[in-house]
Amino acid sequence: MTGFFGRLSAGAFGRLLLPGIVLQSVLIGGGYASGREVVEFGARFGVYGGGAVIVVFFGFSLMAILTFELARLSSAYEYKAFMRQLIGWAWPAFDLLFGTMAVLIIAVMASAAANIMQQVLGLPPAVGTGLIIVAVGILCYFGTALIEGFKSIGTGLLYIAYLLFAAVVLTQQWPQLSNAFSTEGMAQFPEATAGAALLAGVIYVGYNLAVFPAVLFTLHRQQSRRDTVTAGLIAGAMMTVPFALTWLCLLAYYQSPEVFAAPVPWLVMLEVVGGGWLLIVFALVMGWTLLETSVGLIHALLERIDRDFGPADGGLSRPLRGFLGAGVLLAAAVLSQIGIIALIAQGYTIMGYLFIALFALPLMTIGLARILHQGRQRSTSPIES
Repeated sequence: MTGFFGRLSAGAFGRLLLPGIVLQSVLIGGGYASGREVVEFGARFGVYGGGAVIVVFFGFSLMAILTFELARLSSAYEYKAFMRQLIGWAWPAFDLLFGTMAVLIIAVMASAAANIMQQVLGLPPAVGTGLIIVAVGILCYFGTALIEGFKSIGTGLLYIAYLLFAAVVLTQQWPQLSNAFSTEGMAQFPEATAGAALLAGVIYVGYNLAVFPAVLFTLHRQQSRRDTVTAGLIAGAMMTVPFALTWLCLLAYYQSPEVFAAPVPWLVMLEVVGGGWLLIVFALVMGWTLLETSVGLIHALLERIDRDFGPADGGLSRPLRGFLGAGVLLAAAVLSQIGIIALIAQGYTIMGYLFIALFALPLMTIGLARILHQGRQRSTSPIES
């Protein structure tokens, strides 16, 4: 499989699509998999949540384009080297922030996945978490090539699954969705304002900036500004569509407080419209989602460790990679006992502001200045520089 994906990724797929696939595969865990994230940062504002959707698309697209182009021009394909381009000597602060956020996102997913696997499949939480830990260890053991292939297949399957879930919900709940856009429907969200929804979109993009270090290892294939801009727009769209669909599905349940209050709203929605086989598919999808998100974030951490400590002894060994990956996931499993609602409402919001301060603002100022300066040095062409 690694040979096939090696050949595939050598062309346009690797330059334009693979970065978005990797970003999407890591984003899904902290971005929309349970539905709780979209309630907090979109659906609780009713139809005004559409403003959050717009902010999410433009925010992710802008961050992706600037990240891809700065990485290309500076050949910074590991996040320590990349962050030194942005915040210089303060890069250890991002190290701490990224490591904390990685564990937090995995903890949210572990909490949701354990809950679902127990309710739907009857697996004790410890068993479900244990299976994920073993799988993460195996993928980290085999390294980059297998991870790229795994994510390419997995992201496609996850996308299909969530499109299926959205289609089932929207087909059966279309009248309710239409009512949500009426005056009566908007009255169900008396505290919602357009401004609050836009700010929520900014915070959502902010905390999900944690996924960008996970994509750096794929960017060495990009050869021009045309590549980075095209890949950035594709990535922005891929990261926004599931958020938008989940927002619409939740709006269809605007008169159902049990959905908006649920730790895993998707579970409640699917139980209403289908139950049975849909819940089993959702449980399997959530398990796979936890696996993809964990592998992506942990791989970025391992690449960072390998950059600092690996050269002295030939790099991190495969067994050590597997052991470290499983160890990070075990720590997240312990943190997950706090509960998914508290982790998302409080932890994600705080992390959103911190990532905006340490990543987004430097990228839009220092990063943009470096891009313009290095672009002028390389070529006068606005496209091929």
